[in-house]
Amino acid sequence: MFVKICGITNEDDALLSVAMGADAVGFIFAPSTRQISPQVAYDITRRLPPEILTVGVFRNEHPTRVIELAHKAGVKAVQLHGRETAEQTTEIAEQIRWVIKAFGADDENLPVADRYGTDMILLDAPSPGSGKVFDWSLAGDAPDSVKLILAGGLTPDNVGAAVHEVQPWGVDVASGVERAPGKKDALAVKRFIENARAEATEPYLGDDDLPYDWDFE
Repeated sequence: MFVKICGITNEDDALLSVAMGADAVGFIFAPSTRQISPQVAYDITRRLPPEILTVGVFRNEHPTRVIELAHKAGVKAVQLHGRETAEQTTEIAEQIRWVIKAFGADDENLPVADRYGTDMILLDAPSPGSGKVFDWSLAGDAPDSVKLILAGGLTPDNVGAAVHEVQPWGVDVASGVERAPGKKDALAVKRFIENARAEATEPYLGDDDLPYDWDFE
């Protein structure tokens, strides 16, 4: 079970998430109460273990801008959380090795998510980033060939049920493990990761489980 802790705004929360067992941490560059600058993200990413997948979150940015800011921030992956087209996503994926394309649960393009040039997609509520739970059965509309990351209103209390029902490749959380916007709660992060993995039928294999070779040299 791949676990991403998103909305990281400071080094302490990044290190906390890693210490608790997170596989990835996310930094929001799109307008948000958790938005940080690429420079702040860079100061954090360079202090994290190399096996951690660092993800920059964008919404409706031009592909050239996404690539530029991702390199500036030192993130290894990008998450596209807007209305990016298949062509735009593919263009970014040609420059950034790991791309996560987010879809709202009601997105008519979800059944053809495998045409976006990336093997990883994130399924969120119809209003992405709202932190609201949606009908998890809608995950069944995603193609079987993609790695599905489930998001949307997940908390330590409901992530086990979500994983049990959907059996996604991974889960993503931001507000569900916070004590205040942009500030993580250590116990909540720990419980979230433990409860998610307790219901997973397949372990996350780290390097071998990503769509492409894990090589940062």
